[in-house]
Amino acid sequence: MSAKKQSEVTSGTGLSKQRVVAEAMRLADREGVDGLSMRRLAGALGAGAMSLYHYVASKEELLDAMIDVVFGEIELAPVETDWQSAMRQRAVSTRQVLARHPWAIGLLESRTSPGPANLRHHEAVTACLRRAGFPVLMATHANWLLDSYVYGFALQEASLPFDTAEEFADMGEEVYLPQLPPDEFPYLNESAAALVAAGYDPAEEFIFGLDLILAALEPLRESA
Repeated sequence: MSAKKQSEVTSGTGLSKQRVVAEAMRLADREGVDGLSMRRLAGALGAGAMSLYHYVASKEELLDAMIDVVFGEIELAPVETDWQSAMRQRAVSTRQVLARHPWAIGLLESRTSPGPANLRHHEAVTACLRRAGFPVLMATHANWLLDSYVYGFALQEASLPFDTAEEFADMGEEVYLPQLPPDEFPYLNESAAALVAAGYDPAEEFIFGLDLILAALEPLRESA
């Protein structure tokens, strides 16, 4: 399509690729990505389904664009930051972004036509590890391990039946403990009671596990 024709389509419908992608992400955030279709998206935009193909050629291209926006939302540390702090910042930001867009958890590494934000993100992560002294193969191991941890934690967190430490405590007392008679499940009962009494916050597990991984990678970097 010519630039003139593209301009006419945009001005005539009020649509743009940015608006199409933004609305698709809003739908996915609310309802998940499985129910996202071009027809459903067109209805939300008040447009004809065929008009969307002026901006994205297919649902796969739409998903590529959506994932690129997600990668663009992840904060990366400045270049001069030490590698552990940089990877910690990136992991924390990734978890926060995936909490906003849980539909993206299984799609971040699935795209075969990555967009510019996607490529810049992966280049920055690889550059950080390489500049820190990790050889190519070890940097790949480190990157893979960190991604698996962050994505796995985000997936587990998205499926939990509570959102806060207070909700966890309430469920512990009202739901879990009654199902754990101490004579039958002594260790589970003990753990549940102790965690509730201590005001345990499951969200703190993320940094605990992340710091263990970063600490375990440091000797491998030094030996390399």
